[in-house]
This record gives sequence, structure tokens and C-alpha cells, in this order.
Amino acid sequence: MARVRLSVAERREELLRAAIEQIEARGVAAVRIADVAATLGVSNALVLYHFSTKEKLVAAAFAYAAGDDLARLRRLLGRRTTALRRLRSAVRWYAPTGQAKGWRLWIEGWAVSLREPALREVARDLDRKWKAALAEVIAEGVAAGEFTCPDPPATALRLTALLDGLAVQLTSYQGGVSRARAQEWVDAALARELGLGRLSEAGPHHPSPSGV
Repeated sequence: MARVRLSVAERREELLRAAIEQIEARGVAAVRIADVAATLGVSNALVLYHFSTKEKLVAAAFAYAAGDDLARLRRLLGRRTTALRRLRSAVRWYAPTGQAKGWRLWIEGWAVSLREPALREVARDLDRKWKAALAEVIAEGVAAGEFTCPDPPATALRLTALLDGLAVQLTSYQGGVSRARAQEWVDAALARELGLGRLSEAGPHHPSPSGV
């Protein structure tokens, strides 16, 4: 059966998704243009027509993945609910114990970005926008009196650092930390940063003076 003719934009998106899949499976160093082409049953020449080098394909693939992540984050933080619920949903989604996919991809990206300026800028931009989005919703919650936080940007940085570090532990050193324990640490850190007793499915809990 003949392949459906795709527009330039559709073809580029198809190639980028295939590149992400191959990078996650093989790693940046090992992935080849031929691997991406074979995944879709197209020629190497077609991939090179859209992305003249492997380096440009890889950088574009990470930029595409970053765009997906940011779009998902904005949807979570844009819901019509309390700042606390939005923040908790975003953190739980982003955490390596949540539904966010692609941690292997980003760990690969962090390593390669040490040597690749274009990829480093993609990773830095995603990190900057993620922290800014968290800081904004934290500031909203403070203004609404939902919780306290003297420095939202610093809290956003500390939470992100914890999540990134746990992602490395759970992805690269499997067995060192359980998913359940990691989620407990994430919830405890979020509650501590916001001046809350603890977080539960129903929301914050403030302990009584008796400790009950």
C-alpha cells in the first residue's frame, strides 16, 4: 500500500518522533540517521533533506521533546483549581514516579549538552521555563493565602533539583531508591517548602497543637 503523502511540517514531526524513540532506545552517541530512517521505512536521503546532519536532527528532536513537556506543564498549571492542586499535579507528573515519559532521553541530553552548545541551550531553556512556571503558580498560591513561601523562585529551583536528582537515581541506578519512597520524599519536600504539615489526596493537613 502506498504511503500517505505528508506535508513538510508533518514529515518533520514524524522524523523528530522517530529520532526521540531511537535516542531513548540507543542513546545519542549510538543512534544513526539510518536508524531513524529504518524506523519509518524511508531513505537516509529523506532524513538528511530535512536535517542536514545528525547533530541538527538530535538538537531538533530535543527541542521538540522540550516543547511537548512545556505544553503539558502549561495545561496542568492552567487548570481551574487551587494553586496547590495545580502545583501538586505538575510536580507529581514531572517526578520520575509520575506519568512523565522521557527521563532516559533527558539524562542523555544533559550528558551530551556538556559538549554540544545547541543542545545545551535547549536544555537550559526548558529548565528556565519550567522553574519560572512553578515559581509563578507558587506566587499565586501565596497571594491567595493557600500557603506560605518567602522565595518562590528558590523553591522552584530546589524542587526541580530534587526531581532531577531522583530521576537519575531511579533511571540510572535502579534498585537504589523505591518509587514509593521517592514519591514520599517529593510530597514531603513540597509540603515543607510551602509551610504545610503534609500533603494528602484531599489537600494540605495542618497538625493540631497536640500533634494529632
